[in-house]
Amino acid sequence: MPIIGLGLNSIEASKKNERVEQQEVKVNSTPHITDVKEVDLPNFSQKALSIEFDFLTVYDPALAKITIKGTVMYLSDNIKDVVTEWKKKKRLPEDMSMEVLNYLFRHCLLKSSVLADELQLPPPMPMPRITPKKE
Repeated sequence: MPIIGLGLNSIEASKKNERVEQQEVKVNSTPHITDVKEVDLPNFSQKALSIEFDFLTVYDPALAKITIKGTVMYLSDNIKDVVTEWKKKKRLPEDMSMEVLNYLFRHCLLKSSVLADELQLPPPMPMPRITPKKE
């Protein structure tokens, strides 16, 4: 079933003003699903899942942090089962989890990249590099 929307609740980015002695900066981005609820959709005749998330990008050594919080709206045929499993085990079915996490990586890494650029930080994902041809 499809993801029908993404709503952002907060975006927070901070950078320390300290110089980093270490040359290599490691960047780690991680999505976390924090809650799953059944919701009514006003313009639809069916219910949906509201999947709340935190997307955290951390620069190591402790140089900067970018946090994006929001909600993914997801249509499913077995909403009750998904919500029940979430309440018991705090996890989504594997296929749904993969779809939601990949969606979050695509959308949140783009937003994090823009914020990283504004804060003069390395991008949170590798960028393509052009190299000269070897003869």
